[in-house]
Amino acid sequence: MPKPPKTITEQITLLQSRNMTFKDLPNAPHFLSNISYYRLKGYWWEMQDNQESHHFRNGSIFEDVIDLYNFDRHLRLIIFNAIERIEIALRTKLIYHFSLSYGAEWYLNPSLFDRQKEFALFVSKIYSDMGRSSEEFIVKHFENHPTEHPESWKGLEVLTLGTLSKLYQNIKHQMPQKSQIANEFGLNNQKYLASWLLTITLIRNIIAHHGRLWNRVVINKYDWPPSTNNPLLSYIPNNIQRRKIFPILSAIIYLNNEISPKHHLKSELLQLFQNFPNTQLGRMGFPVNWKNEPIWR
Repeated sequence: MPKPPKTITEQITLLQSRNMTFKDLPNAPHFLSNISYYRLKGYWWEMQDNQESHHFRNGSIFEDVIDLYNFDRHLRLIIFNAIERIEIALRTKLIYHFSLSYGAEWYLNPSLFDRQKEFALFVSKIYSDMGRSSEEFIVKHFENHPTEHPESWKGLEVLTLGTLSKLYQNIKHQMPQKSQIANEFGLNNQKYLASWLLTITLIRNIIAHHGRLWNRVVINKYDWPPSTNNPLLSYIPNNIQRRKIFPILSAIIYLNNEISPKHHLKSELLQLFQNFPNTQLGRMGFPVNWKNEPIWR
């Protein structure tokens, strides 16, 4: 049976009955009228000492939940900008290297791809995306050249990071351009870049839907290189460690170092951690001595 809806006053009373305290009770309705109770639930879950009765530990403060929510919101914005750089660089490198080697319409050449079923789905999707696109360069192309396929520098511009990542993954492994792209991202094997890109896409989609990153479990399994062209981490994260955000966040910083050396991602993150000193970074998989890891030094 569905639970009955509660007014904001009833929501506050329920939290108080479960041992949540409020430093500024008159201001609490403002937050709950702009950030839903259910969304905040992900941030107070760890404060509970009984997850069946939803009772909170002594010292659980509503304003700490709001601080954690705001920390996560800023974290998502910083990471989203970093992923945007990766997406643009990936698109640029795919277009450049494969167009010069295989022509402007290389992305429609089945001989370049491993799994033909996935390739067929890709072709169907890209034409669907181009058909829906309102981008002037796509509209003009079909007006002026109705019987010609768009060149890759037009067609790939309408693709999402997810589709670009799958496109890169499906390119035949023996293609030297695939390895060259990985090398330009600072990796000596294309399989690691392909694996990272799929997980970074998952992170991007969480952010795009305003999902929680703090204490998030990364459900997508990804590979980790035994070595990298430049220092990354002093250890290889195991599968349990990779279920938290720290390793893939370190990978995002690493890729940004390679494609945009003057980025401010790390300084923005360090400033964020300083602005919210009570945030438990360990819940995101940060090891005790994370500041000593090569990529964070």
